[in-house]
Amino acid sequence: MQDIPETRASLVLRIRDPNDQQAWNEFVRLYQPVVYRVARSRGLQEADSMDLVQTVFVAIAGSIGKWSPRDERTRFRNWLLRVAKNATLNALTRRPQAQVAEAADLLDEVAAPDPQSETLIELEYRRQLFIRASEMVRGDFTEDTWRAFELTAVEGFSSEAAAQELGKSIGTIYAARSRIIKRLSEAVHNLEEQYK
Repeated sequence: MQDIPETRASLVLRIRDPNDQQAWNEFVRLYQPVVYRVARSRGLQEADSMDLVQTVFVAIAGSIGKWSPRDERTRFRNWLLRVAKNATLNALTRRPQAQVAEAADLLDEVAAPDPQSETLIELEYRRQLFIRASEMVRGDFTEDTWRAFELTAVEGFSSEAAAQELGKSIGTIYAARSRIIKRLSEAVHNLEEQYK
């Protein structure tokens, strides 16, 4: 089982050191899929989306030393996702003859509120939390128990159909799903506390 990632505050401190490869690997693993999906959902092609991901991470690497929370409600991920949103908007609106803005300029731009992007960013963040929580708890359950959960909670099977598919009682399916949902909820809660 993989280690639980550092708390967000300590990870932010650690990525200020460009030589801390472990911190950067964890940071990229958590946020690269989010930034990439936001770019793709806004109409960028695959190669452009990957370029955008790199631009965002270069901007973060160059400016992480300047970031500090203004109050308890300020979250690092909101700052990072603002950078991603601004970079995406720049990529969509820049003209071929226009000069590309410096990566650090992405941090200073203020885009108009965009509820659709904010909703998408939150959805992608939640998806990554679920994936990470699943990785953390998956090894604690038997294959049949996990499959019962997947069939009912992920693939949309009814409990009856899942019971028939697995040759188990409906009660066993309910119990399996319930146990895993409880553990996933706890893992997601712990991760959210770490990523504040």
